[in-house]
Amino acid sequence: MKPISDQIKEKPWKGWVLFITTIVIVFFIGLLASSIIERRTEAVFAYTPKVDHTQWEPRNKVWGENFPRQYNRLLKTEDQSFMSKYNGSSQRDMLEEDPRLVILWAGYGFSKEYNQGKGHEHAIDDIRKILRTGAPVDGNSSPMPNTCWTCKSPDVPRRMQEIGVAEFYKGSWEEEGHQIVNNIGCADCHDAESMNLRISRPALVEAYQKMGKDIDDVSHQDMRQLVCAQCHVEYYFGEGKYLIFPWEKGTSVEAMEAYYDELEFKDWIHPISKAPMLKAQHPDFELFQTGIHAQRGLACADCNMPYMSEGGQKFTDHKIQSPLNNISNTCQVCHREETQVLLSNVYERQDKIKETRDNLEDLIVRAHIEAGKAWELGANEQQMKEILMDIRHAQWRWDYVAASHGGSFHSPIESSRILGTGLEAAHDARIKLARLLASFGYNQEVPYPDIDTKEKAQKYIGLDAEKMKNSKQRFLDEVVPEWDKKAVEREATYKTSDI
Repeated sequence: MKPISDQIKEKPWKGWVLFITTIVIVFFIGLLASSIIERRTEAVFAYTPKVDHTQWEPRNKVWGENFPRQYNRLLKTEDQSFMSKYNGSSQRDMLEEDPRLVILWAGYGFSKEYNQGKGHEHAIDDIRKILRTGAPVDGNSSPMPNTCWTCKSPDVPRRMQEIGVAEFYKGSWEEEGHQIVNNIGCADCHDAESMNLRISRPALVEAYQKMGKDIDDVSHQDMRQLVCAQCHVEYYFGEGKYLIFPWEKGTSVEAMEAYYDELEFKDWIHPISKAPMLKAQHPDFELFQTGIHAQRGLACADCNMPYMSEGGQKFTDHKIQSPLNNISNTCQVCHREETQVLLSNVYERQDKIKETRDNLEDLIVRAHIEAGKAWELGANEQQMKEILMDIRHAQWRWDYVAASHGGSFHSPIESSRILGTGLEAAHDARIKLARLLASFGYNQEVPYPDIDTKEKAQKYIGLDAEKMKNSKQRFLDEVVPEWDKKAVEREATYKTSDI
């Protein structure tokens, strides 16, 4: 056989083939070496902590000593600059944008104030400032229970460990105010020793047990959903204000409705219609499960906390946010369309869902007002029973979609179906009301109130917004600084050690 040099002289193209092949091989060897070095860097970083602390350490900055990249990104959830067409991280007064919400939630805390949710770094500040938690001064109690703190802070699992779960839920909201001071963070989702994902809130574990499932058997990918599902779910307060997920019959809108109906549970009685109402919280996890992304195996973190690289290290981005503010690292990892095309796709789905939701919303508001007229004319409980259940079911379905963060994108088909059944229930209620009103000789349209602003709507249901704001400001000025002072004194006694 001739030497390679002689072969190349005779057939030069062989030299080019050899050269290109060598280049390709060297390139892939380089990629492999780079990957090995990167993984070694990650391994060294992950297992060389600087600070030793317990699982119950609530201060994110302490965890951040060991994981500075993740911690610095977590701090960026304070950013309020992003506003999409319907959501984002900016402060938005939803009652001002849609005053009809005040009527739907009349008699319930959400009629006082309801804002677009901001990032996790605002968790404590937001719950302190919101009018729904009241102004507990001069010995007055908050209208809300301690349970409302449950999803706001890693101080919660610490307190549950110290005093017990049931004991934590008891009492009114202000009782734990000086204890719950750190924003949502590390201890809510991670094990202090291994940094594996963990469930820190008992309600999710208990819900799995009631469904006959073992949460310890789930996969890592499932955990990337379930740590979010600790909070982004539908729930209610049971006896002793104990936090419960209504999943015993299933996680569909109908299954949870059947659960509540069988229990004869109600969040409040609507003061106009006297309907026994349900308030959907934020069934993000349940609705996400019915969408195409969940069916393709994606988890919350894939789109809301995508991977990023910094200093040769790959890690999960802890700036938890809308994927629409980071399309190149979220949507375009799988979808090859241009950014504007993807945005248009999302907004098209959201526009259509909102159009249907608005139609249903208008019907429910009218049903409440018409039911109020029926009571005024002398209707009795037996005559109103079916009507009130129709209103309850219609608003539950409306709220189920409206309260879900991103539900109209996560699962547009199921959202449309739910709103469709809500429209059916609302129409049934109004048809029955029309017949009932006619039986009293009332055959005209029930006057619709002037509620085209938040202020007019709140005045119509009897809320003194100015008084509430003044009381809240006094609470923020006088009580909150004392809470923070006590927290600083307590946290000064916490022990950590350098490694």
